[in-house]
Amino acid sequence: MISVNNISLTFGKRKLFSDVILKFVPGNCYGVIGANGAGKSTFLKILSGEIESTTGEVSILPNTRMSVLKQDHYQYDDVEVIETVIMGNMRLHEIMKEKDEIYNKEEFSEADGIRVSELECEFAELNGWEAEAESSSLLQGLGIPTDLHHRSMKELTANEKIKVLLAQALFGKPDILILDEPTNHLDIKSKNWLGEFIIKFNGTVIVVSHDRHFLNKVCTHMCDVDFGKIKLYVGNYDFWYESSQLALQLMKDQNKKKEEKMKDLQAFIARFSANASKSKQATSRKKLLEKITLDDISPSTRRYPFMGFKPEREVGNDILIVDGLSKTIDGKKVLDNISFTVNKLEKIAFVGNEIAITTLFKILTEEIKSDSGTFKWGITITKDYFPKDNSSYFVNKELNLVDWLRQYSRDQTESYIRGFLGRMLFSGEEALKNITVLSGGEKVRCMLAKMMLSNANVLIFDQPTNHLDLESITALNNGLQDFKSNILFTSHDHQLMQTIANRVIEIKEKVTFDKQVTYDEYLELISIKGC
Repeated sequence: MISVNNISLTFGKRKLFSDVILKFVPGNCYGVIGANGAGKSTFLKILSGEIESTTGEVSILPNTRMSVLKQDHYQYDDVEVIETVIMGNMRLHEIMKEKDEIYNKEEFSEADGIRVSELECEFAELNGWEAEAESSSLLQGLGIPTDLHHRSMKELTANEKIKVLLAQALFGKPDILILDEPTNHLDIKSKNWLGEFIIKFNGTVIVVSHDRHFLNKVCTHMCDVDFGKIKLYVGNYDFWYESSQLALQLMKDQNKKKEEKMKDLQAFIARFSANASKSKQATSRKKLLEKITLDDISPSTRRYPFMGFKPEREVGNDILIVDGLSKTIDGKKVLDNISFTVNKLEKIAFVGNEIAITTLFKILTEEIKSDSGTFKWGITITKDYFPKDNSSYFVNKELNLVDWLRQYSRDQTESYIRGFLGRMLFSGEEALKNITVLSGGEKVRCMLAKMMLSNANVLIFDQPTNHLDLESITALNNGLQDFKSNILFTSHDHQLMQTIANRVIEIKEKVTFDKQVTYDEYLELISIKGC
C-alpha cells in the first residue's frame, strides 16, 4: 500500500497541488488524469521518489517492491534485451552478476563458497530460476520476437526499446507498478496483452494514459488532478467523466435557480420597501435574500477545444477509386497492388502496417508518387490532410499563430482567424506567440484549425491523436462524429476508431481485410478481443 500524507508541490510561485491525502491499495488500478501541465507525471515522480514534494510524505509498507516504467530509451544500449528486462528487479540482477563473478574465479575459496550459498538461497527466493523464461514471456506478449531477445538494445528500433522497458517494469512480480504512458506506440495486440496483464495483476497499479479505452478497461479508480487538488473517484474513466459532467451541471442548475429566486426577492424588496403595508414582507424577504449563497464553482484547469468540420459542398456519387497501387521504399515493398473504392458517407478506418498506411495517404494526397497503379478522386471532392509528421508546416520561424493560420484562410481578417484559433484554445496573447515555441500538442491543434478552415468534404487523418490530451481527443472525437461526409483515417485511439468508422480496411502490403463493420466488429472477426 502507498499512503500519501499532506503532499504539496510548489514551483516558484506556482502551486501544482496541495494538501493531498490518498491511499493506494493492492488489487486496484488507479488512472491519473488531468489537463496538460496539471502535474500528472510530476505526481508519479513524487510517488516513485524521483523528486521530492514541497511538503508531506509518501509512505510505503516495508518489504514492498516498486517498479517504474523508465523513459530513457538509450540507457541500456550496450545491454542484452533479456538482461535489460531482468534489471527490472535490480536485486535479482545484482545477485546474478555476483554469482557469475564468483563462479568464474580461477580459485574458489571457502569464503566464496559460503557467499555463493547465501546468494543461491536469495536467488531461489526471488524466483531467479524462472527469470529468463518470465522475461521471454513478457517480451513475446509485447510483440518482441525471440530472435531479438539476445541482441543488444542498440540494435532495436525506438518502438521496440519502449516495449522492452515496459517488460522491464512488469518483470519479477512487483508489488507496485507506476506506469507513465505505457500504451504509447503499442500495437493493438500488445495493448490488449498489457490490459489483460494489469487486470490480472494482484498488486497496486498507478497509470497515466491518454488512451480512454485503455483507462476504461483497466482502471478501478480515477485520480483527478484538478483545481490544485488530487481527488480519488471509484470507477473507470467514462464513469468519472459522465458523473463529473453531471455534478457540474447540477451545481450550475442549482445556482441558476438560486439566482432566479434572488432576482425575484430583489424585485419585491425594491418594489415594496417604501410601502408601509408591505414593509414587513419586504424586510423578511431581505433577510431571506441574505441567507442565499451561490455554490462556488472552481475554474477547472481542463479546457475543451471546439472542433467542427463543415464541408462547403456535398460530395457527389464518385468519391475515390484506387486501382493497383504499388510502392517500394528503400528496396522494401510497402504497398502491393492496393485496390478499393470509397463510397458516399463512408468513414474508413485503416489498420495494419503503419508505414504502408502513411505511404498510401501520401500517394492519395500527391505528396509522393506510386510506382504503379492509379487513383482518381471525384470531381466534387475537396480534401484536406492531417499528416503524421507535421514539421514541414512549421518551417517559417518568423510567423506567429495568426499569420501562420492566415496562410490557409480565404478570409484574411484577423478577427476571423482569431475565431478559429480561439476554438483551439489560442486566445488573446496566446494567438500571437511564435510557432517556434509550440509544443507537439499545440502544433496538432493548429493543424486541426487549418482543417476546419478548409471546409473540405473529404478529410484524411494519419494518427491525429498523437500529442493530444484527453480533452482535445474528446473534442476531436465529437467533431468527427458530427462530420457529415467522408473520412479516411488511422489512429491508435480505440474509442475514436470505434465511434467513427463504419468500414475497416486492413493493409499489410496487400489489402487483407475490407468490410463495412465497426472497429470492434473487425477485432472480433480477426479474433483479437477486448483490445
